[in-house]
Amino acid sequence: MRKVRYMKNLWPGALLAVCLVGGCISQYGAEESELIHVVVTILPQAEFTEKVGGDRVLITVMVPPGASPHTYEPTPHQLVDVSKAAMYFQVGSGVEFELVWMDKLIDTNKDMVVVDCSEGIELIHTGHEPGEEHERYDPHIWLSLKNAQIMVENIYKGLVQVDPAHQEYYAKNKDLYIQELDNLDKEVFQALSGKKNRKIMVYHPSWAYFCRDYGLEQIPIEKEGKEPTPQGIAHVIEQAKAYGITIIFASPQFNSESAQVVAREIGGKVVLIDPLAENYLENLKKVAEAFAEV
Repeated sequence: MRKVRYMKNLWPGALLAVCLVGGCISQYGAEESELIHVVVTILPQAEFTEKVGGDRVLITVMVPPGASPHTYEPTPHQLVDVSKAAMYFQVGSGVEFELVWMDKLIDTNKDMVVVDCSEGIELIHTGHEPGEEHERYDPHIWLSLKNAQIMVENIYKGLVQVDPAHQEYYAKNKDLYIQELDNLDKEVFQALSGKKNRKIMVYHPSWAYFCRDYGLEQIPIEKEGKEPTPQGIAHVIEQAKAYGITIIFASPQFNSESAQVVAREIGGKVVLIDPLAENYLENLKKVAEAFAEV
């Protein structure tokens, strides 16, 4: 289990005053010496929550570094952690971890306030599989700096709901961070504008929202969680050669063997980019630079 505790700037003795019981938050006015225990699904949400909540939040991340939210299962220790939390910020866009586990997590702590971070975000429709009742949407909403601003607003509203006495503090933090997100969004737009080749090749199709923001197109090797067939790999190789692509972007959460095969056939290389890195702003800037280079 990965527990992220942002304790760098806390006052003396704060570690002894961590508020871990959801009931103490139900009073809607935690004491200054108490922290709000917040659970998030993925690491980028930890930065969002820390930036808004500052020194008033204790953050637990369910999907640890290196794990995939498509396949990860919580440990018994994590379930105990959730049972003591005051809030849960779910991604809300159809991340498989949440589809499988969210109801069970809520059952462990019915007093926990659950906030949907995707509220207000236009999801990208990806169709549906035969036999499925519901339409499918791309869950990777956090990989858009514009979407991130909406997620931060939703986190702010959630914190104010449980701790209205510190609304001004949360609002100030939120506004400062949203300005950082907006500044980087403009910087990325400038870095990617004017590029003739608007296509990038990726192993896992995580980057649709990023591409939508900046007029790019991702060509995935793996689709719908399935390894490509030999015919699929041959088709991807043809596309790469047709578009002059020599860089394959892969994620550390997935086996990149198929990407390596394609790279060898086109005389290119595989570059790792992480859609789940903890340092969100720093990571998105690096990703944008990598895309701009190709």
